[in-house]
Formats: sequence, C-alpha cells, structure tokens
Amino acid sequence: MLEVSGLSLRYGKHLALDGVGLRVGAGESVVILGANGAGKTSLLKCIAGLVAPEAGARLEFEGRPLLGCPAHEIVNLGIALVPEGRGVFGELTVDENLLLGANPARARTGEAARRELVYALFPKLAERRRQHVATMSGGEQQMVAIGRALMSRPDLLLLDEPSLGLAPIMVGELFDALAKVRETGVGLLLVEQNVKASLALAERGYLMEAGRIVGEDSAANLQKDETVQRAFLGVAAPKTHPL
Repeated sequence: MLEVSGLSLRYGKHLALDGVGLRVGAGESVVILGANGAGKTSLLKCIAGLVAPEAGARLEFEGRPLLGCPAHEIVNLGIALVPEGRGVFGELTVDENLLLGANPARARTGEAARRELVYALFPKLAERRRQHVATMSGGEQQMVAIGRALMSRPDLLLLDEPSLGLAPIMVGELFDALAKVRETGVGLLLVEQNVKASLALAERGYLMEAGRIVGEDSAANLQKDETVQRAFLGVAAPKTHPL
C-alpha cells in the first residue's frame, strides 16, 4: 500500500533523513523503533505531506505518487496522521472535534456511522461527547485525536508517539483500542517509545538510527533480538566469565 525509497530530508545543514526506504502492506501494522532524534517524526511528516523531501525520493500510496501533493490531498487519498502532541481543539467538544475529522471529501458519506464506530472503540468518549476536550485527561485527548483521524476514513493511520506522557493504565487502554482499529482493516504505521506494547501490536518493525533504516524484521523476531532488548527493553547483556 505504501512504498517509500530514497527518502532524504534536510533542515538547513542538518540531514534528518538519509535515503530511507520502507513499505506498509494493506491492513498491515508496522512499528518504527529508534532513539530520540533518529528521524522518526520527520519520516511521518514527509509521508503526510507536511515537509518536502529532497529530490530523488520515491513515495507512493496505492500506486499513486505522493511527492508534491499538499497535506489535505494526502488525507483525501486515505492517509491520516495523529501527530505527537495530539493537536486537538480544546475549546471544542468531543463531537465537534470528530466532526472536523470528517471534512475530507472521501469522508462525507457515512459520517454518522463512523462516529458511532469511534465511540464503540473508545467508550469513554461516548460518555463525554458533549464535553470540551481541554477539560479531559491526556489519555482521553489522545483518544479524541485518534478518533478524529479515523473520521477521515483512512486506509493508513500514522501515529507519532501516541502513548507519550500517559499513565500506564491509559497506555493499556490505548493499545487495546489500536488493536481493535487494526481489526477493522486500517493499516498502522506507528512511532512509539513503548517498544514492548508496540511490538505486541505490530506485525513488522524497522530500526532507525541517525536518519537511516538500519534493520527490519518481524515483530516476533525483534522481540527476541538481543540488540533490541538491550537498546529498547532494558534487558542487560549476558555476563561473561573469564576462563
């Protein structure tokens, strides 16, 4: 569904992405792992059309080139981004935030049914549909942000650090909801510091370092990989004993 190759991006003299390539199949869940500053957010912004990569990149969605497409057109093609920091409208209610998500032309039919689907995925939001989002917890606001993205009827959902700053109990609820989103057939491309939870959700994963993809494997294999365990899961290296 999504094909990326040769993707490079500079912020002034800083090379944020260096020849990145990845793919996401239809309905597939993929996680990108890497330390802060590895370029993960920049990669999602390129895919979403928020920043323009250098010449020579290939970026296609369902066979259609994305380079040069404005962000609103990419949403209308079926890609929705849930940005780090959520970006919700705090002065509006939950219902009003969701209604804004249904603005793209592809989403204007069936808006009511999708809204009820969002409320089924996030029952807490159904209870608070008339509540102003600014008065809600961080976890509830993240649910609003994901729900608003789902209202655009995406085929691929990009998620940038969705569990950042959430209490552990809210993280569990969030990933349970994302598993239900995956079951609806929506593809997921996830950037997430909670490596254990994201590998449990995803089918495949990429390792990213200093703006480059340095590894790729199934999520099951990455969970067992000693390098990944030491770097991301806090597992100590095995002790060696002198002979």
